[in-house]
Amino acid sequence: MSGRRPTRTYDETDARVRPGRGTRPRSKIRPAHDDAVPAVVIAVDRGRYTCLAGPDGQAVTAMRARELGRKAVVVGDRVGIVGDVSGDEGSLGRIVRVDGRTTVLRRTADDDDPVERVIVANAEQMVIVTAVAEPQPRPRLVDRCLVAAFDAGMEPLLCVTKTDLADPSALLATYAPLGVPALVTGLGQDLGPLRERLTSRWSVLVGHSGVGKSTLVNALVPGADRAIGRVNVVTGRGRHTSASAVALRLPDGGWVIDTPGIRSFGLAHVDPRHLVHAFTDLDVVTADCPRGCTHGATEPECALDDAVAAGRLDRARVDSFRRLLTSRERQAGD
Repeated sequence: MSGRRPTRTYDETDARVRPGRGTRPRSKIRPAHDDAVPAVVIAVDRGRYTCLAGPDGQAVTAMRARELGRKAVVVGDRVGIVGDVSGDEGSLGRIVRVDGRTTVLRRTADDDDPVERVIVANAEQMVIVTAVAEPQPRPRLVDRCLVAAFDAGMEPLLCVTKTDLADPSALLATYAPLGVPALVTGLGQDLGPLRERLTSRWSVLVGHSGVGKSTLVNALVPGADRAIGRVNVVTGRGRHTSASAVALRLPDGGWVIDTPGIRSFGLAHVDPRHLVHAFTDLDVVTADCPRGCTHGATEPECALDDAVAAGRLDRARVDSFRRLLTSRERQAGD
């Protein structure tokens, strides 16, 4: 008999399958982070978030946790932070939760851009800053800011600056039919009325470059030291001086959020048909409009026209509302 070993018969029990990469099931359970410290975001700079955390408002630097995915974290957000919340130099916490937002201010690059950008969260009031001269006012941009404010559920306030250089009456008359509250400021003028409107509230200041937004912030918040730009005498346009939004505490209570100067305000995210809901008196009347009515000036059977003809609505107010509708369809710089 030879020394060869007998041949073995194999079956399925002998097969060993090596698991491939990624075959291990991942848990969908995420930490609850019940110990997360509540905070509010006051500044964003290159992936680092300055937050005021806890009951004492300790300034903490944090980064966004991976579990938030692509969810944006912006100035004004109420968040939850874990990790090092001491605020010591070199410390870094993690933002693990973004609480529900009461308001969201958005804009797109232009009216054809489907990507919307969240600018500020949880602001109660939008202060639209425009100069009466140097640079010249841009009513269509103001109109677009108003549309964004109404869409976000924020109260608008028109602030006209540099009234020591020109008469603001015509500009103010443009927005009077809309019922938008307005304040005027100029060199050496008292800011008391504006301070009163800002106290105890979260307000976001918007406007194109050179209108005096940073000058206002520096006057309202001592020590803010926001950079002030100059207006180009050839183009009439201002220079961007603020790179990102930042929230600043007012001495008498409340916060102002200073935003970079804007040259356009895309409204691709706004449905014009919903704009009328911001005007209670007009909204009630449009209940009698035919289905699909956009409430624009070219609509043949719009109930707004019937109400004007019957004397139940003011023609100037309806025209002003329709101007806002039209602004949704135009570029701000037109």
